[in-house]
Amino acid sequence: MAPAPGIPVQEGWPEQTRIVHTAIPGPRSLARHAHRQQVLSTGLGTVLPVFVERAGGGILVDVDGNHLIDFASGIAVTTVGSSAPAVVRRVRDQVAQVTHTCFLVTEYDGYVEVGEKLNALTPGTHAKKSALFSTGAEAVENAVKIARVSTRRPAIVTFGHAYHGRTLLTMTMTAKNAPYKDGFGPFAPEIYRAPLAYPYRWPTGPERCATEALASLEDLVLKQIGANNTAAIVIEPIQGEGGFIVPPAAYLKGVADLARAHGIVLIADEVQTGIARTGEMFACEHDGIVPDLIVTAKGLAGGLPLSGVTGRAELMDAVPPGGLGGTFAGNPVACAAALGVFETIESLDLLSRARHIEAVARPMLEEAAAGNGWIGEVRGRGAMIAVEFVIPGTKDPAPDAAAAVMANCHRQGVVTLQCGTYGNVIRLLPPLVMSDELLHDGLSVLIDAWKGL
Repeated sequence: MAPAPGIPVQEGWPEQTRIVHTAIPGPRSLARHAHRQQVLSTGLGTVLPVFVERAGGGILVDVDGNHLIDFASGIAVTTVGSSAPAVVRRVRDQVAQVTHTCFLVTEYDGYVEVGEKLNALTPGTHAKKSALFSTGAEAVENAVKIARVSTRRPAIVTFGHAYHGRTLLTMTMTAKNAPYKDGFGPFAPEIYRAPLAYPYRWPTGPERCATEALASLEDLVLKQIGANNTAAIVIEPIQGEGGFIVPPAAYLKGVADLARAHGIVLIADEVQTGIARTGEMFACEHDGIVPDLIVTAKGLAGGLPLSGVTGRAELMDAVPPGGLGGTFAGNPVACAAALGVFETIESLDLLSRARHIEAVARPMLEEAAAGNGWIGEVRGRGAMIAVEFVIPGTKDPAPDAAAAVMANCHRQGVVTLQCGTYGNVIRLLPPLVMSDELLHDGLSVLIDAWKGL
């Protein structure tokens, strides 16, 4: 089956068709999973115990020969598709030349080139600089370090339903207890939390959500913490793990205005939303926001570990030499992969493709959800779309229903993910190179699954 117009067949793609040869997981995957259980920590959870041996386009091929539709993208990582040709070509060339030197010891061009691209692509015309790291959590921590050293203030403001990582600082910043925080305390100090503007669940209704949420944030910053003690406000322009929550119009602008008025660094955590996922290169662009610092990871390097902090030059230069970095931070092979990602986004116009995916998926899901009591809301932007499940006749979360729908999708060969503070949201993160045919097929499976509740 050919991809949709505008997305040419890529070298090495498996057949772009859902094929179910065995039960999923199949016998070979089950055997490997049983062995895995004997080797690896049970603290490493698994959404679907299937072992993948090949992937490309919108398809994952497992060891039993099943072709699974990929609505996960490795949790928003393979945005340009797994093993995208430009990524593979650049990685192969780089591996043959230099695998590692550590940029803090001897320098190389790839690191600088990725920094230049991030400086150019992030919003704002001010002078910018970047620093590269390995993971999203590592980049968030370094953004906090930059904010604290540049302002000489300690407090960091985060939000309800936020997810920022699993390290000590970032799990403190993360809102949800289990499984991310439970039993792992004590936590980092000087982290404060404001309620997020969550239109669907705002107690007085969506029309009052932005105004009242901003008032709560202002009270926290000005009355409870003190603006002179607040280094940064850290926010996901669209929350990821928290449930793909899209704040109401004007809310992010209000957050940015508050930060600017009091010399507080505004940090946009674009780990999941950045790098073309929402139909703009960065999700904050939908709201016309220019953050002081932007954190990127996940889709940045097409599957290789790479993250970055990009922001105002005067903030980035406030850190003394040696205060940023890490042994593997900005590894040359990962930098080569990132340059391949940028090449792919530009050559295939994947920003338009993300908007096209939304134009196909949202109406299809919303039409099917109309009148179905189990569906509270369909929401999202670009190729970042979610369905929230509730008990019919209420807004009470229905995590068991979401789990049942997800399990049904998995049995039918469609990889989906659960998320949300209450575990009642199914999120869709298809690769931007997925064909319309696969997108329709996967969405049909999802819709049939919830109709069966």
